[in-house]
Amino acid sequence: MMKKTALSIWMFVVAAFLFVPLASADTINLTLSNPVQSGVAGSTLTFDATAVAISDKLGAVYLNGDNVNHLDVPLTLDDTDFLINFPLSMSGGDSFTGSLFTVTLPTVIAPGVYTGTFSILGGLDPSSFDTLATVNFTINATSPVPEPGTYVLLGTGLAALVLVGFSRRQQAAFGNAA
Repeated sequence: MMKKTALSIWMFVVAAFLFVPLASADTINLTLSNPVQSGVAGSTLTFDATAVAISDKLGAVYLNGDNVNHLDVPLTLDDTDFLINFPLSMSGGDSFTGSLFTVTLPTVIAPGVYTGTFSILGGLDPSSFDTLATVNFTINATSPVPEPGTYVLLGTGLAALVLVGFSRRQQAAFGNAA
C-alpha cells in the first residue's frame, strides 16, 4: 500500500512539472536601432528600440522595470521613455518600437568612448523582476566644432593685438627719436 501511494505521489509531481509552463529569460527580443552614437558635450542622444515577444506559449510577458549597468560615470541616462511609452505587457508575437532611453553628455566631458548596458526586467506575472533582455550601447564623445562666429571673434581679437603692438612700436620709435 505504501509503495502504491508513493508511486501515485511521484506520478502527480511529474505530471505537475509537465503541464506547468516554465519561465524563460528569453521571452522578449530587444534590439536597439542605433546602438553606437556620437555626440558633443551638452548633447542628448536618444536610443530607439524594438521589443518583440518571441513565444506565445507562456502567455503575457510583463515589462515591470529596467536596469542600467556599466554606465560610465559622466553620462546621465533617463529611462522615462521606457517607463511611459513601452507597453506594460506583451503577448507572443507582439512588437513595439519606440524611444527606450536618452543619454545626456555633460557640458564638460573628455572625448572618448563610453559604454553601458540597458536591461528590461519583468516576467510572467506583474511582480516579477527577472532580466528579460539586455542591450549594449556605445557613445563616442567628440570635441565640439567651433561655430563660424568663434573664428570671427578670434580673428578680431588677434587683429586688435597686432594693432596695439604696432602702435606701441610706433610710439617707442617716435619717443626715442625726440
